[in-house]
Amino acid sequence: MKPLAALLLGPLVLPLAACGGSSGEEPRNMTASVPASTNAAAPVAPDTTPNASRPAPIKPSAAADTILSCAAERGQAAAQRLVKICTSVSPATHPPCNAVNSCAIIEDEIARSCALLGDEAASTPGCAIDPKSDAAAAAVVRRYYSAINAHDYSTAWTQWGPDGRPGQRFADFQKGYADTRATRVTIGTVPPSEGAAGSTYATIPVAVDAQLNDGRQQRFVGQYVVRRVNDVPGASAEQRRWHIDSATLKPAKG
Repeated sequence: MKPLAALLLGPLVLPLAACGGSSGEEPRNMTASVPASTNAAAPVAPDTTPNASRPAPIKPSAAADTILSCAAERGQAAAQRLVKICTSVSPATHPPCNAVNSCAIIEDEIARSCALLGDEAASTPGCAIDPKSDAAAAAVVRRYYSAINAHDYSTAWTQWGPDGRPGQRFADFQKGYADTRATRVTIGTVPPSEGAAGSTYATIPVAVDAQLNDGRQQRFVGQYVVRRVNDVPGASAEQRRWHIDSATLKPAKG
């Protein structure tokens, strides 16, 4: 899938069968509208958003084969502030806290580190967001698109979990964005998360704007479901972090 959603193939966008039997489409690798394990090819969805309501053009990121650095994306000063937070909370010997990396991977390291702190995160200056909160769940989706926009597909991939998106190979996941130049996500009001079978689920409403390499723009609307395993005996620190569980997106109508 190329635009953004989470499929493969197809010149631009792939529609996916949404959970429960409905169907949807996503920009070529946005994360399509289907259970994470489903893939289906389809023609590119036309941009039907009226000019009056169409968002301002997305600022293109780096070339498709180059990861956009955090310094280039947000400016040196903002990137260094992020790096400082990252180095202050990360327990890693060689953390990715460097402005030459994408902002997404730096923010992901901050989120991972704060999750490891558990209850201590609340009193840690660098952990501004409670790792268990709905705000932290929404941040996963923001990082996902931040990584895609920076062409940092490995970081986007791990927002689905350590092993990436179920039922899909990383090579196909990355290939799905071949025609996508830039993306931007707008997150709506997040309803309270809900618990079920030892896990907590948060529904994140989104509107996603994508710019293709040929200059065309697309808009998709829908939602992501983000999940974390509750703090039960045996659950690993990684399982207790929020990760994308499923996505359902479809072309926006004018």
